[in-house]
Amino acid sequence: FIVGTGEKIPFNNNSFDAISSLLVFSYVKDPQAMLNESYRVLKPGGVISICTLGKKLITRGIPAIYQLGEKMNVKHVVMKDFGEHYYDEDEMIRLFAQAGFSEIDVCWCSFAHIDMIDPLFNFAQKVEPFIEKRVPQLAYNICVSGKKLVE
Repeated sequence: FIVGTGEKIPFNNNSFDAISSLLVFSYVKDPQAMLNESYRVLKPGGVISICTLGKKLITRGIPAIYQLGEKMNVKHVVMKDFGEHYYDEDEMIRLFAQAGFSEIDVCWCSFAHIDMIDPLFNFAQKVEPFIEKRVPQLAYNICVSGKKLVE
C-alpha cells in the first residue's frame, strides 16, 4: 500500500492518465492543494473528475439544521456534521482554473442513498433522472471535470 493525502500525493509528476474522486472533495482540508497535486501527478492531456457536495436549494439549509440541532442538544439532525463544505459552480470552476485545468465542465446529479429503506430507495432511483434533467436546482451533487494541458 502507498499512503498519502490528496494534498500531498506520493507519486512522481506525470504519473496518471486520470483521477477520480467521489464525495471526498467536500471533506478535504485544503482543496486547492489537492487540485494542484492532482494536476502535478496527471500526465499531459490527463483528466480529472470530481463529484462532491453541491450548494443548491436542497443543501443550503443543512448547516442551519446542524446549528439548530446543537442548540436543541440533538446529536444527529439529518446526518452528522463532519465539517463538510458545499460547493457552487463558480467556486469549483475557480479552483480548477487556479490549478491549471482547462476544458472545465460542470454538471449536477443526485444519488439514491443505499441506507434508505427499500421502497424509498427504489422511488429515489426512479425520480432522480427526472430531477436531474427537469429540475436541476434540486440536484445536490456537483460533478466537475478538467484536463491537464498538453505541454
